[in-house]
Amino acid sequence: MNRSSVTAPRVGASTREHGEGNAVASTKQRQRAQQARQADKRAQRQAAKRAQKQRLWTLVALFTVLALVGAFVIAALINSGAPEAGGGTADCPAGVEEARDTYELADPSVAEDRTWTVTLQACSGDTTADIVLELDGAAAPQAVASFVTLAQGGYFDGTGCHRLTTQGIFVLQCGDPTFTGSGSPGYSFGPVENAPEDDVYPAGTVAMARRGDDAESMGSQFFLVYEDSTIPSDTAGGYTVFGTITSGLDFVQAVADTGAVDGAPDGEPATPVTIEGVETQ
Repeated sequence: MNRSSVTAPRVGASTREHGEGNAVASTKQRQRAQQARQADKRAQRQAAKRAQKQRLWTLVALFTVLALVGAFVIAALINSGAPEAGGGTADCPAGVEEARDTYELADPSVAEDRTWTVTLQACSGDTTADIVLELDGAAAPQAVASFVTLAQGGYFDGTGCHRLTTQGIFVLQCGDPTFTGSGSPGYSFGPVENAPEDDVYPAGTVAMARRGDDAESMGSQFFLVYEDSTIPSDTAGGYTVFGTITSGLDFVQAVADTGAVDGAPDGEPATPVTIEGVETQ
């Protein structure tokens, strides 16, 4: 009896093929995982770069805004100190130059034989001050009545002080809306009242201006004495003293310290002075 020979299956070869397949799959998985990690890292780097750029642009924008604000502030400071046309400054307006000659002389009784408190709201350059005057209605009733009436009628509002003297006599002269030294309210009056017998006008004196040798030529112009002055009398006498400065003399002295235009001993103040308003009590 012939025995058939049976060939055994090649189990070993099939197992190797299966193992090789698993190895290939594992390698591809690792490659995919590595690629995913690399993609994540690239995404993280890109996100970090975007964030860095965003911070940079934010800083640039912030510095730009600060620079613009600084430029506006500097420009505002420069403009605030720049003089305006007409000789004034941004803080102190230039005085008017116009005739105001339609007023009528007040009766001396308007002075009421009493003391008046008058405040000149003045400015010069970038400085403002209240020059407070005490007017003697008993000693100089006509001058006080005229001055108070003009003040209450707005005559002095916006007018400049046109004359400063710095040698011999020391006064700041105001009250002429034409700024020429020849303006008047439309009237004149006299005679001289309450002039000092010794011709001495102490610092703080408020007196009426007039033409030389003409006692009847007083009108609206007055002068503030900022340093003791001897002003000789002429044929008309002295000058009507109708008040004193009780506050603000330092402002007048500061104006005098800057001198007159071109250093002249008698002329327009180098730093213009404007009376913006007047209050009476």
